[in-house]
Amino acid sequence: MSAPKKQFFSFTLLRRVFQYASPYKKKFYLSVVLAILLAFMTPVRPFLIQLTVDKYITNSIGHMVVTITLIQIGLIVIETLMRFLFTFTTAVLGQSVVKDLRVATYKKIMGLNLSQFDKTPIGTLTTRTVNDIESINDIFSDGLVPIIADLLAIVSVLGFMLWTDWQLTLIALIPFPIIILATYYFKESINKSFFKVRNAVASLNAFVQEHLTGMSVVQAFAAEEQELNKFKAINKEHRNANIKAIFAYSVFFPLVEIVLALSIGLVVWYTSKEALQLQQSQQGTVVAFILCLNLLFRPLRVIADKFNVLQMGIIASERVFKVLDNPDFIDKEGSYTPEKVAGKIEFDKVRFAYTDGNHVLKDVSFMANPGETIAIVGHTGSGKTTIISLLNRLYHIQKGQIKIDEVDIEEFEVESLRKNVGVVLQDVFLFSGSVIDNITLRNSEISREKVIEAAKLIDMHDFIMRLPGGYDYNVMERGATLSLGQRQLLSFIRAMLYNPAILILDEATSSVDTESEILIQHAIDTLIRGRTSIVIAHRLSTIRKASKIIVLDKGEIKEIGNHDELLKKAGFYSKLYELQFEKKEGVTS
Repeated sequence: MSAPKKQFFSFTLLRRVFQYASPYKKKFYLSVVLAILLAFMTPVRPFLIQLTVDKYITNSIGHMVVTITLIQIGLIVIETLMRFLFTFTTAVLGQSVVKDLRVATYKKIMGLNLSQFDKTPIGTLTTRTVNDIESINDIFSDGLVPIIADLLAIVSVLGFMLWTDWQLTLIALIPFPIIILATYYFKESINKSFFKVRNAVASLNAFVQEHLTGMSVVQAFAAEEQELNKFKAINKEHRNANIKAIFAYSVFFPLVEIVLALSIGLVVWYTSKEALQLQQSQQGTVVAFILCLNLLFRPLRVIADKFNVLQMGIIASERVFKVLDNPDFIDKEGSYTPEKVAGKIEFDKVRFAYTDGNHVLKDVSFMANPGETIAIVGHTGSGKTTIISLLNRLYHIQKGQIKIDEVDIEEFEVESLRKNVGVVLQDVFLFSGSVIDNITLRNSEISREKVIEAAKLIDMHDFIMRLPGGYDYNVMERGATLSLGQRQLLSFIRAMLYNPAILILDEATSSVDTESEILIQHAIDTLIRGRTSIVIAHRLSTIRKASKIIVLDKGEIKEIGNHDELLKKAGFYSKLYELQFEKKEGVTS
């Protein structure tokens, strides 16, 4: 497990984490000051007890015993309040940093190149956003500052013990090499276990996320038992890693108690021997040293664990920063931000591959004039959907150029570009929430009246009002309570509401019932009017109305023309037409 060791000494990562604490400097400085004060207060009570036993109890000065006792009670109250303030301050500091980091990470994820989602399981990104960032909180609440506080307390107590009786201190520290070795091996064992636990948690999250999303497929193919066995295997790894950590704790803490008992025994033995030889009482020293040893071992019990917490926090921060450092659509300085575009689209020798060497598009070139409707047809895997993904800058092209109104889309501000490009997908994703929330995407600037107006414009208001609750109807997660056609109808209202200059329809009329198809076709006719439209064609009616049809095959444009022109060529389009649309043509004619 060399990776964790390496990350522990990565002060660069630690420094970067603390940069997120810069807005909360006052809390950080307060926690450090409290750590120092608590360290100096730690040996005060043993000193007062030693003083009381040796000077006031031995000499029967009762009023001073009462005075010292009251002083100790006051010190205990003050120390308790300071420890509360210290714990609370470090926890608030950690949670404040976590809040900012989580927002920054989620914002980054929302803007990531889609290729990152192709390569990274959703559950892994969930782990980065939730579990790993929570581990960074531990750097503050249980890591660096508490470790500093514990080390200061150890130094303070040892200093008092050496000042009181350096020989007795050395006797008491004889068993310490045992605890040092035990602490080292405990830290290493826990570190390895924690590292395995983190990986197992990420695997569990990824597995559960993926399989809950695809549960319909698992059940449809009766694959529950196989998938359950996979889950059991991952869960077993998680359990085994935790058991190893529990075993290390079970060995280490009793060992600390044994070493503490040995140290106390040595102190009693040595002071008893000295008292017999010198004929003088050392009761106060014995009591003070026993208290000091307990105060010394209290931080030693947890300091190794805190070092591991710090180390795991650093490892977690590296994972989070990998997300934050991922390539993003970073707008160039002075990006082009038009309020509205005319809608001219030009692809110039565009080449694109999702993975190196496997080009999905090969030197694709075409043009769409403002207000023109273009249909793209081709077999599955020909690159149709890829074209619309590139137009929306969801991926970066490897070669060529894509322009809107003679301006390279790379020059556009991403938000400005996407506001001008409306998309209606075949597989419409709806979030858990009301109909109106899914249409407006919770944009408070869009009023209910505007939504109703847009719905009426494409004759969908009555359809929505027939739903229980109308616009406030809860569509549930992924729109589970609506049919595919109903989900697509809502996406049309959404596109209409945002009024884009360029409209993309990705097989928007496929796999729907006849009633929904009629409504959708009317919506399409309304939406494409006056807009540049790119239609990933599926139904014959959509293709026939297109100004231009582009035929794709294996990422290459084979033919361009209108419906009649392409049929006369008797080429690729004619074959597609015969295979896919001949039956439909017979029905419509």
